[in-house]
Amino acid sequence: MKYRVLIVEDDEGIGSAIKNQAAMWEMDARCVNDFRNVLEEFAAFDPHIVLLDISLPFFNGYHWCSEIRKISKVPIIFISSASDNMNIVMAMNMGGDDFIAKPFDQSVLMAKLQAMLRRSYDFGTAAPILEHRGAVLNTGDNSLSYLDEKIELTKNEYRILLALLEAKGKVVSREKLMERLWETDSFVDENTLTVNVNRLRRKLDGAGLSDFITTKFGVGYLIG
Repeated sequence: MKYRVLIVEDDEGIGSAIKNQAAMWEMDARCVNDFRNVLEEFAAFDPHIVLLDISLPFFNGYHWCSEIRKISKVPIIFISSASDNMNIVMAMNMGGDDFIAKPFDQSVLMAKLQAMLRRSYDFGTAAPILEHRGAVLNTGDNSLSYLDEKIELTKNEYRILLALLEAKGKVVSREKLMERLWETDSFVDENTLTVNVNRLRRKLDGAGLSDFITTKFGVGYLIG
């Protein structure tokens, strides 16, 4: 299995060095480019582990650790030169799993990464996360989050939203959606699908996600 490592580090030299070293250990590493939208890049890459600096442009590492923790239990290792006791304690209290002080030896960092990955994924894999317009669907616990709020979904509403997010930007036919709902024990007809889509729309609208689902009359639906 090739583990994915997200590197949240604004020093390009350090980030590039970690990425190259991770590749030598057969890990798929990616450096964050947009430090305003770290959570979006996290959701898009769906990493198994995160390396997170404290001092970052716009928002610090504590902020992003807190945001990630709202939607994921993925292991987070802080890497920082601010390695005094207060920062280490703060990092752990914010949801970090380990702290490595800069400057560090690359081989030591990789050994810690490997150990954390073994502990975290020997008995399972990370749950995929789908994100659009700030709404995050976690397929591990079937939950939808938006602006720090959880939106409760029925099984059918979850299946509809999952199918639409998996095909983001493309129209999903009503037939395909009914096939997804057919996974339940109950019979699903055209009217049942319409009722479920309308109920899901009302929940999304109520949470501030207006026009999240667009109807293509005679064809199906897509995420807008």
